[in-house]
Amino acid sequence: MLDKAGATAQPRFDPQGPSGRTVVAVRDVLEGRTRGWRAMLPFFGPAVIASIAYTDPGNFATNIQAGAGYGYTLLWVVLAANLIAMLFQALSAKLGIVTGRNLAEMCRDNYPFPAVIAMWLVSEIAAMATDLAEFMGGAIGLSLLAGIPLLWGMAITAVVTYAILMLERRGFREMEIVIGAMVAVISLCYGVELFLAPVDYAAVAHGLVTPRLPDHEALLISVGIIGATVMPHAVFLHSGLTQYRVAARDDGERRMLVRFSNREVIMALAVAGMVNMAMVIMAAAAFHHGYSDVSEIETAYHTLTPLLGTAAATVFLVSLLTSGVSSSVVGTMAGQMIMQGFVRISIPIWLRRAITMIPAFAVVAIGVNPTKALVMSQVVLSIALPVPMLALLHFTSSRRQMGDFANRRITVIAASFGAFVVLTLNFVLLAGAFGVPVPFLG
Repeated sequence: MLDKAGATAQPRFDPQGPSGRTVVAVRDVLEGRTRGWRAMLPFFGPAVIASIAYTDPGNFATNIQAGAGYGYTLLWVVLAANLIAMLFQALSAKLGIVTGRNLAEMCRDNYPFPAVIAMWLVSEIAAMATDLAEFMGGAIGLSLLAGIPLLWGMAITAVVTYAILMLERRGFREMEIVIGAMVAVISLCYGVELFLAPVDYAAVAHGLVTPRLPDHEALLISVGIIGATVMPHAVFLHSGLTQYRVAARDDGERRMLVRFSNREVIMALAVAGMVNMAMVIMAAAAFHHGYSDVSEIETAYHTLTPLLGTAAATVFLVSLLTSGVSSSVVGTMAGQMIMQGFVRISIPIWLRRAITMIPAFAVVAIGVNPTKALVMSQVVLSIALPVPMLALLHFTSSRRQMGDFANRRITVIAASFGAFVVLTLNFVLLAGAFGVPVPFLG
């Protein structure tokens, strides 16, 4: 976290509390006093928090449309997006560990002022689009689950997320535990959904390994999946979360921290990826044959009840509500870090929370379809994504910034390919939106 001057500030926590004990445990690992499987436990947290961005309500909206409209065909998009996400989250964590600064701070200190302002504005727009999806998703889930008006659901969701955000004052570990518990709830819910749904696992395997985009609508949904999976604010946030524990004293400790961070990224995002795939699989199994026009979260809930039973519909809402609340908390944390890192401005967390809620209330007030707004917010995220992706690739490949920790050639190639895929999908999407023919679609 950052102070008002923009410098990295130490988190406030009791040395005897969970966060303080975690710092001591990390130091014990670095100094060789703790080994084996227990050495991994103190490092769990940053990637777990970042991973909630990959199972937010925007994923629900795009994945329902993908599964209902195209069955298992677009599962390969989810898999590819998750692999790209793993790589870039690992690079983000490495940047924070090696430099001691987060990605927004690195941009501010190394790029021309006009470029910094432009990057900040794009990132702020992305943060607001993120919060639109997360906040509205949680409110929709609560509204349907409790049978209350959507505006009431939004108000209650706002209070709950603010209360969770206040945990950050007590230290990073408390927040990590709460978010980790919510990730577990979402994962459990979709495990139940797969048990209840009639899944064609042969078609699942085929969809995972057979790249295909049947038409332009599939492309739009695929870009939404990319935007909902590889999240700009998560790329920014992860580089700052690694600052919360302990500062490495030499390159040997940095290597250990990077190694443990990479392991956590793989495990945390593997879980998030499986949840995303489960969303598509559930929608394909339940809706594709006979209900392929299901594209809204509310419709999916009401359709699930007669198809798979009340339990499946209720579990769906519980996962949506949990996803919305937890991802909204993480999105607000990321928004704070982005603003403070780029322009060294600190605002109260309640004000940040209020500002990012305005678009969601505006969408409901003017009568925009909530699920359509969720999907389009993910397209906005995908278009904004090149900003942190390219900046992160630049910094982590620079020997001046990273020294011996600069990306190896194979990493540069893989990350460049991932960025190319995202940029290409964005270009094709925009070309289609303006009526420019796209040869390979049809």
